Amino acid sequence: MGAVAVLLAGAGTSVGAAAGTASGDPVVSGATVNSGRDVIVGITHDVRFSVTVTGSDDSGLSFADVDLKGPHGGFYTTDAYCETPTACTTGFTVNAHPAPGSDDWVDLANANAGTWSVDALVDAGDGDSRFAPGVGSFGLKRAARLTVDASPEPVAKGARLTVTGKLVRANWDTYRYAGYVGQAVKLQFRPKNSSTYTTVAMVNTNSTGNLRTTVKAVKDGYWRWNFTGTATTGPAKAAGDYVDVRP
Repeated sequence: MGAVAVLLAGAGTSVGAAAGTASGDPVVSGATVNSGRDVIVGITHDVRFSVTVTGSDDSGLSFADVDLKGPHGGFYTTDAYCETPTACTTGFTVNAHPAPGSDDWVDLANANAGTWSVDALVDAGDGDSRFAPGVGSFGLKRAARLTVDASPEPVAKGARLTVTGKLVRANWDTYRYAGYVGQAVKLQFRPKNSSTYTTVAMVNTNSTGNLRTTVKAVKDGYWRWNFTGTATTGPAKAAGDYVDVRP
């Protein structure tokens, strides 16, 4: 059965929840969403992810009804069939602006971004059942993007290098990417023959999401911006911009 989504207005981790009821009822021990990773959603593409509910019963688990609940009335539900006696897995599809015919027919709103919880009603092979609210949680976040430009190129050793860029994030209300204001972003450098980036400065985005700073040019290498994300927005890294430093 496909996922049904209802939105009224507007990070994945496994959480144990073995709720105790009558003896012999199934035990629900946890839920894992998207293999433990946040679900990051842009503005146009379907994002599919799995939810696995785990538990136990003498007769084995047979079926689960899985509900995802988010901020401001965010709600998705679907059925999960149990491929083993202890695990039931299902898939969900979400989209900020689903196209006609999409598995997900309801738009996400900005207010729905944040921490979501997992409720599960699990049936056992012998007919017993167990409802486990809040058996798991995960982050459903707005996608972010970063650009970078370091200039001049090439640059004389010891001269000042200007590094600019822009941080934008998906706006689920307008279906566009817009500047993310007032966010701390790391400026990082990787020498030419190294694989490791080092943070050299922290810069806040301005009123349009733009970034700008100056540094001294010391050696050949790559410059990038790195945004670690927030409770509602995923991380983003710009591709490194190579600068040739000449004597």
